[in-house]
Amino acid sequence: MGGRFALAHQGHEHYLRLGEPATLTLYGPSKLPAWSHKLPLRERVQACGKGPFDWTPLAFSAETLDANLNAQGLERVMDATSAVEVVYSTPERAILELCDEKPDSALVREANAIMHGLATLRPQLVSTLLQHCSSIKAKRLFLALADQNRHAWLPHVDLQGVDLGRGKRVLVQGGKLNTKYQITLPKDLDEPLG
Repeated sequence: MGGRFALAHQGHEHYLRLGEPATLTLYGPSKLPAWSHKLPLRERVQACGKGPFDWTPLAFSAETLDANLNAQGLERVMDATSAVEVVYSTPERAILELCDEKPDSALVREANAIMHGLATLRPQLVSTLLQHCSSIKAKRLFLALADQNRHAWLPHVDLQGVDLGRGKRVLVQGGKLNTKYQITLPKDLDEPLG
């Protein structure tokens, strides 16, 4: 599980979705079987494809080493309801997955609010994830939000070998250009969170 769902599961959700079921965001190279949408779940299931990373997907089994998972920003978590281990994206990976979603003002504001609370990300893992992230948009948005929130870990992130692409990218129509990362963000994004 990754993206917004992994962040919420780890206590990093910022907005409550009243009356709206949670969405299980699943990443992987295979399509979900048709029967998966018929499962009696409270949550919606969303298959997000292989995601924004260039790694060869891991086969998740009991034999998969935790070190292999951790190197890609994944971790095994014991599910309290069924005593089964589930693989989740770490906060470092999950926020990059969220930044890779189709951008609009609401998504950027939500990602910023979540980023505000991510003061303890591990710079070495962030560096590795950025090097293996194939989404220019996700990398630029992630870095712009981390920069805006002035996180202490950001200066320790190694950007050598991280391709940020060329030219300007419009993430939000009518937004304000972030000149450092060459992306448009909502004009009011720098206002304090209320």
